[in-house]
Amino acid sequence: MTMQHSVHDGDRRGFLGCYLETLGLVERLHRLLLDVIKDDFERLGVLEINSVQALLLFNIGEHEVTAGELKSRGYYHGSNVSYNLKKLVEAGYMHHERSEADRRSVRVRLTEKGRDVRAAVADLFQRHADGMLARGLVGLETVEDVNAMLRRLERYWGDQIRYIY
Repeated sequence: MTMQHSVHDGDRRGFLGCYLETLGLVERLHRLLLDVIKDDFERLGVLEINSVQALLLFNIGEHEVTAGELKSRGYYHGSNVSYNLKKLVEAGYMHHERSEADRRSVRVRLTEKGRDVRAAVADLFQRHADGMLARGLVGLETVEDVNAMLRRLERYWGDQIRYIY
């Protein structure tokens, strides 16, 4: 083995270690985000929906969407989104109506109750942003750099899925 191969292999191992750490962080951050939402909602006395459903309401926002649109945007998986949308409609957080163009398709939008949940999640995220800035934890440029890196990773993973088929 030449010195060049040895250095290259060391770089690859170093990159793999950092990449695996990134994967673990992304996975843990997602679970922590759901726990933070759950804890905040417990403090508010909102026990009727779970943190995944609250985040779904936040992501839908003022839009009118179908389950298929949420899946195609990459936010949620098929059975999960259908189940959660059904529960949110039953609990009065969302309106639903059959599409005039395609009777198989159901469009959903937030009710006033759903908009209240969305506002609570938005307030929570605003408190987080304010807290991180106040503590000097991260600045705008750092968050922009992290977002850019995560978008590149998202694009790479998306390409891997598309090129398999």
